[in-house]
Amino acid sequence: MVTTDARRTKASRVRRRTVVRPSTAPEPTEEAAEPVTDSVAEDVAGPAEDAAVSEAADDAAVDEAVVDEEPAGPGRRGRLLAWALLLVLAAVLVAGGLLGRHWYDQRQLADARSQALAAARQTCVNFVSISASTVDSDLKRIADGATGQFKDEFTQDTAQVKAAVVQNKVDSHGSVLRAGVVSADRRSAVVLVAVDATVKNSSAPDGRLSHYRIQVNMARDTASGRWLVAQLQFVG
Repeated sequence: MVTTDARRTKASRVRRRTVVRPSTAPEPTEEAAEPVTDSVAEDVAGPAEDAAVSEAADDAAVDEAVVDEEPAGPGRRGRLLAWALLLVLAAVLVAGGLLGRHWYDQRQLADARSQALAAARQTCVNFVSISASTVDSDLKRIADGATGQFKDEFTQDTAQVKAAVVQNKVDSHGSVLRAGVVSADRRSAVVLVAVDATVKNSSAPDGRLSHYRIQVNMARDTASGRWLVAQLQFVG
């Protein structure tokens, strides 16, 4: 039988084996166990809210930029198109005006050359076509087509010319072979005329053919618009 002392000794050994040793893991401190306060929550939430606000502002700025970059509406495009058409129309009108003016000037110059040439041809024919039977009208026709110093000199010599024509029984008739404008503007011109004339007189009753080259300086009379001879000279 087991004695009472033996039971006590065994019970003591069992108690020693079943004693729970303290854990080496650190116990949680009071700070870690403290609940999160309102101030800490605000500190944590503050930067997050600022970031959200900043992101929202950036998004708004981007949206605004996108709106500004959106194509113009129909009204604005219409105004731009109208201005563009006005500019094009103005350019066309200016160009048309310049071209029209240039065409007008060229047309006026061409008309002046043509009129001066025709007047010079007729003047040369008149100058070599003189007859004793019609001397007064012939000399008057030459004087009427003259101007300036040439007219003055011819008028002064009219009496002498008439006397020579009548005395020598001159009968001369001429025609223009060719003529050309040397230079011209709308007020003056230089024309070279080649003329053939058949001249009869007391020394050559059967007539003889003469060839003349005459340079005529023409001037346009402002009052009448006629082209008149300002200077005439034989050059060959």
